[in-house]
Amino acid sequence: MSTEPRALAPSEVARLLESAGAMIRAEFAALTEGALVWHPAPGEWCAKEVLGHLIETERRGFTGRIRIILAGDDPALEGWDQAEVARARRDCERVAATLVEEFTAMRRDSAALVASLRTDDLRRAGRHPKVGPLRVADLLHEWVHHDRNHLRQMLANLQAFAWPHMGNAQRFSTP
Repeated sequence: MSTEPRALAPSEVARLLESAGAMIRAEFAALTEGALVWHPAPGEWCAKEVLGHLIETERRGFTGRIRIILAGDDPALEGWDQAEVARARRDCERVAATLVEEFTAMRRDSAALVASLRTDDLRRAGRHPKVGPLRVADLLHEWVHHDRNHLRQMLANLQAFAWPHMGNAQRFSTP
């Protein structure tokens, strides 16, 4: 039995991207507007801002970079100021259903792109100004990790939103 996890195949990554998308759609359908715009602390993102970040990372960081890498030989990849982009997007003020629709359309296209990748595509790479060479395979695995990180963030926001109203039930868990 191996102790090292094996690399995920593009078809598996595509399914995981679809799964994360379904989880986000379900949470957004269930959350009230008050919970969607609630910030757990100054400077932290509300659920709408987390979704806006996922939209931008889809566009700029994952699908965007994969398309650039597939279109060229060892292309230069650009970085971006995530905090500045989040401020400019003003997602906290946007209609939640519009954000979900934007994300859903992008995620559908992204999952199709990922499912279409061939083994040779996974080895192709670009050069990022901060981290150096990035292969398509690296981006796929970071994408799965990144999605789950921000799903946890959205869920933690709601936990913190509910915490003050738990009364003595707070003794069953930690904030």
